[in-house]
Amino acid sequence: MSDKKKEDTKEKKEKQLLHSKAQLKPAKLYSPPEFPYHNRELSWMDFNSRVLEEAFEKDNPILERFNFLAITASNLDEFFMVRVAGVMDKLHSSKSNKPDESGMTAVQQFSSLTDKIHEFVKKQYSCLNRSLIPALKKCRLRFLRMKELNKLQRQQADTYFEKFIFPVLTPLAVDTSRPFPLLANKSLNIAVRLSKDKDDIFAVVQVPSILQRYFEVESDGARNFVLLEDIIIDKLGELFELYEIKAFCPFRITRDGDLDIDEEADDLLVEIKHSLKKRQRGDPVRLEIAAKCDNALKDFLVDMLGVSSEEIYEVNGPLDLTFFSKFCRIDGFDEFRFRPIIPVTPPADFYGYDDMFQAIREKDRMVHHPFESFDAVTCFINQAAKDPDVLAIKQTLYRVSGHSPIIAALIKAAENGKQVTVLVELKARFDEENNIGWAKKLEKAGCHVIYGLQGLKTHCKIVLVVRREEDGLRRYLHMGTGNYNDSTARFYTDIGMFTCDEEFGEDASSLFNVLTGYSTPPVYNKMKVAPTGLRSFFEDMIKHETENALAGLPSGIVAKVNSLVDPVIIKLLYQASQAGVRITLIVRGICCLVPGIKGISENITVRSVVGQLLEHSRIFIFENGGNRKIYMGSADWMQRNLDKRVELVFPVEDPELTDRAFGIVETILRDVLNTRIQLPDTSYELIDRRGKKVHNCQREFSDMAKKALTIKKTVENEENRFKPLTPQGS
Repeated sequence: MSDKKKEDTKEKKEKQLLHSKAQLKPAKLYSPPEFPYHNRELSWMDFNSRVLEEAFEKDNPILERFNFLAITASNLDEFFMVRVAGVMDKLHSSKSNKPDESGMTAVQQFSSLTDKIHEFVKKQYSCLNRSLIPALKKCRLRFLRMKELNKLQRQQADTYFEKFIFPVLTPLAVDTSRPFPLLANKSLNIAVRLSKDKDDIFAVVQVPSILQRYFEVESDGARNFVLLEDIIIDKLGELFELYEIKAFCPFRITRDGDLDIDEEADDLLVEIKHSLKKRQRGDPVRLEIAAKCDNALKDFLVDMLGVSSEEIYEVNGPLDLTFFSKFCRIDGFDEFRFRPIIPVTPPADFYGYDDMFQAIREKDRMVHHPFESFDAVTCFINQAAKDPDVLAIKQTLYRVSGHSPIIAALIKAAENGKQVTVLVELKARFDEENNIGWAKKLEKAGCHVIYGLQGLKTHCKIVLVVRREEDGLRRYLHMGTGNYNDSTARFYTDIGMFTCDEEFGEDASSLFNVLTGYSTPPVYNKMKVAPTGLRSFFEDMIKHETENALAGLPSGIVAKVNSLVDPVIIKLLYQASQAGVRITLIVRGICCLVPGIKGISENITVRSVVGQLLEHSRIFIFENGGNRKIYMGSADWMQRNLDKRVELVFPVEDPELTDRAFGIVETILRDVLNTRIQLPDTSYELIDRRGKKVHNCQREFSDMAKKALTIKKTVENEENRFKPLTPQGS
């Protein structure tokens, strides 16, 4: 083993020893905070458990249940790379005994969290083995082990190995001259214990990620598949012909994936590229191995990777369940998937308009994705790119798709001589590499590209188009709750608003001046922007509802967010509840607030909607003494959103749109199919459907979008039908 490898192993063992000592310290008693606050990491695990419940749900189509299982696995991967890694960093630092907002120290968090994750993983594989696989067989789909293959199927697997697998395999021996390889984050591998002349040696074979994880073999009345790693394991003898194979074990490591970026570097793009390489070689935070792994192999992996017993997850089934997300889209089995929600095109608000600028001049417009097509947003930017009267386009981009039509439109605009300014957030976690690529292409096309602000992530969703018109320059805007990503717009629920209101236009220009220059943050007319004014806006609005309740005026709060974590907001909500304010929170994911506690939060209800689509829109309603106000935007109620990001929340003021927006929230609150209610013990339970009409808000939104478009078409046809004819030349 090389000197460097020995030093790395020594450092890992020292960390492991430090971890063990931390556990042996007399733990400080759990000191509860001054108000109820559920631990953020444990709350996130509760969210992932709600997703897993959908995989268990027998009323869901079988392939969708596999997809929910895959989503829980993908979620857990990211959770380990960021959140668990963060807890482990605290565990090995001087902060290990400092309690968080929930009153738990890092040692207590790690202990509770690993217990919960181990139990969760058991449920994942119980779901797979006892529920999903048996149900899959009834649908003419089967996963076979190599020993179950008939002669023809085995020949097909052998041929596939020889032609496609073997050429890309690289068996790696581990001995005194060949150190343990640096394995890529989340890669699937096979550890092998070999013997020659009674001496044990070890090797590692990486399962090629470039190949599809499953291979289809000859049908016998069903469609049959065999896993890639099973084919490789069957052929290990051909890879190590001079040795006796004593044992093998599939394994997978997850590494610390949170980037440590020096934002004061001379070139942020270069700094992030350098940091991305570190992500692949970060410290292991989880080792997944097959159940009943050979003890010598297990000891070998633990020694090489320097992981503790709590970081080892033994699973009874295939590792890396994320591959089921591709498998569930297999051709020819639509009856075993959800009926697709197909976006209506065009959205009703734009039906009959070829010129989007004309439509927006007439009134504010709203689009609800994915029920209404994201093409409306793409069309808006495309028209701006081609319109000779458009002088400038300014846009923020946080996450975009791999083949983004938005990027293509911006490039076309620059080529057409428009002034195009794009803020591409290079620090968008796990999209850094994608965004670097787009930033370079935009720069090459002549766009002005900004990488964001030092110390802040730019998360707001806004497009500003400056157009020359007869009465002067006019500014057109799109503001939204979701990313400019045509791919995720097919399964994320989001809302966008188009306007050319002059005050909004002034606000947008001011915001972009802050983002691109050294302008002092202004006092905005209508927009609420973090980090300068959004926190104070929300705090003031909650306090105002509290004052109204105490004064006997109408009061109430409805907030739909992805996460509720911020301690100050939570404390203010408790105070509002104590004053008699009725508060309804629709929180898809993390919720650190605890509802239903007598004397503290008995006026607060927390709902979580988990269904066919991912709920992503953020909506805020304040009763305001009987003059209800509604806002939408990009911000969740988290410290990072209110203090460390550029976020945008905007009011909906057009009477038709406010009615529609209130209706969207009311429809969500009627849902009984996808909704769970949080209990005072922080657990969740499905709404009791007995005696209730089964409302599925996501399906109802789809029906509403179709109905609205049909009505628009009918009205226009009727108007054209009775349109009077006039003589030529009159």
